[in-house]
Amino acid sequence: MGFVKVVKNKQYFKRFQVKFRRRREGKTDYYARKRLVVQEKNKYNTPKYRLIVRFTNKDIICQIAYARIEGDIIICAAYSHELPRYGIKVGLTNYAAAYCTGLLIARRLLKKLNLDEIYAGQEEIDGDEFYVEDVDGKPGAFRCYLDIGLTRTTTGARVFGAMKGAADGGIDIPHSTKRFPGYDAESGEFSADVHRNHIFGIHVGEYMKKLQEDDDDLYKKQFSRFIKDGITGDSIEGLYKKVHAAIRADPEPKSRGPREVKVKRWNRSKLTKSQRDDRIKQKKATHMARLQANDEDE
Repeated sequence: MGFVKVVKNKQYFKRFQVKFRRRREGKTDYYARKRLVVQEKNKYNTPKYRLIVRFTNKDIICQIAYARIEGDIIICAAYSHELPRYGIKVGLTNYAAAYCTGLLIARRLLKKLNLDEIYAGQEEIDGDEFYVEDVDGKPGAFRCYLDIGLTRTTTGARVFGAMKGAADGGIDIPHSTKRFPGYDAESGEFSADVHRNHIFGIHVGEYMKKLQEDDDDLYKKQFSRFIKDGITGDSIEGLYKKVHAAIRADPEPKSRGPREVKVKRWNRSKLTKSQRDDRIKQKKATHMARLQANDEDE
């Protein structure tokens, strides 16, 4: 059969239906969203919670949300730009920072729901798989599902670092070890030590030491902020241990307080009624004084 040209005629365009706005913008995967949002009918109006993880160039955003017709409702959020308060000021978008952000949102949410003492999570971090189980006679564990948006689910991706942090923090998230760093697809084996190195940033420390030996100038350029804060390849593991302990000790958000905002104006502000009346009186008085001065001169 030869080449047949597809003619898009009037009937085609009359029946054409545009996709949703956020699909056209390339922001939402509605195939995945439907399966993350739709709740079973026998659970009635029970919210189906999602752990939303998003990455920007300078920040990591973690949110716990559930869907309603009027829009998603956020019940808790944590950001990697909060980590300087806990002791880590650089590398706020790497795997170790993603783990810290996930741990922060887990402890913050459980404290908000008064479940932090019942579900402490994994306090001795070894990088191995850990699942939260319900405690008999107590409220059930908080369950949510990972929402990664349009992020590629490659082995070792940072989104799974945030998920691991939330799971170790005491939230029940269904997952496996197949996408964690240290998993070998060919042999099907998972190395918890490799994963632990990523959680504590040891892989970054090893690269720092290697780069310093190979090219000291490039090391000073690439890790200038680490050097400024006194972070070395050997001290990075201890630093993250302190950050994890600080997050568990005080996960609640801090209010910024009132901010002084100076409003810029390039035109005059509008006068009130009393100011306008007073301005007219002043003009009248000035005009009468000028007339009297002219009469005296004559």
